[in-house]
Amino acid sequence: MKLVKVKGHEEMSEFAANYILDKVKSNCQVKLGLATGGTPVRTYEMLIEDFRRNYTSYQNVSTYNLDEYVGIAPDDPNSYHSFMFKHLFDYINIPREKVYIPNGLSADIHQEASNYEYIIDQIGGVDLQLLGIGENGHIGFNEPGTPFDTETHIVTLTESTRRANSRYFESVDKVPEKAITMGIASILKSKEILLLASGESKAEAIYQMFTGESSIDCPASVLKNHPNAVVVADEKAVSKLIATMSMSHS
Repeated sequence: MKLVKVKGHEEMSEFAANYILDKVKSNCQVKLGLATGGTPVRTYEMLIEDFRRNYTSYQNVSTYNLDEYVGIAPDDPNSYHSFMFKHLFDYINIPREKVYIPNGLSADIHQEASNYEYIIDQIGGVDLQLLGIGENGHIGFNEPGTPFDTETHIVTLTESTRRANSRYFESVDKVPEKAITMGIASILKSKEILLLASGESKAEAIYQMFTGESSIDCPASVLKNHPNAVVVADEKAVSKLIATMSMSHS
């Protein structure tokens, strides 16, 4: 697991956007795993800016989102489906049939999870998976305690995750209690992983991720077991890790 330290959120986003663009330009049929939340928004803005300037084509790219809320319609403004179109897909030339996002309104939500895992298996895992990291170390919606061999599944969101996501809703009560998410095993099928972390609120998670053994107490720590994982973190996100390393060397 490689750590790339950057100054702030802007530099982190620029690194990620260029990393993704390199993949798209070198393989027009690249399979991208995408994430939602506040962390990747600026990265997506930069991809849109590049598209407007350079017309980098996404005509043959396919995308696979990490997760979706259960019980929310795709056209609901708070769905991750809506999020992805609002922040990226509406502004680039990716065909809609190449966009894969779990259906949180499926009549059989557990079957939907199995079907989504089947899609991931059929493509042999995504080529590049973009990840954020939760304050408690979660990746996707895989909360602490999630077994590392879990594939796409239905998860009950923790109170802290619902609180963190409540900024997108009228109140925390409106945040769905369940989500469908790629499991940790599904994420590990990716050929490459790019995890982004920005801000002081992520410092503890980054510290836990890099120190000690891989543990289900910090789901992101599993990335130590992946042959090709890059963590891009800004100064605030690596602050605790750097401080601890400085102390151990003094």
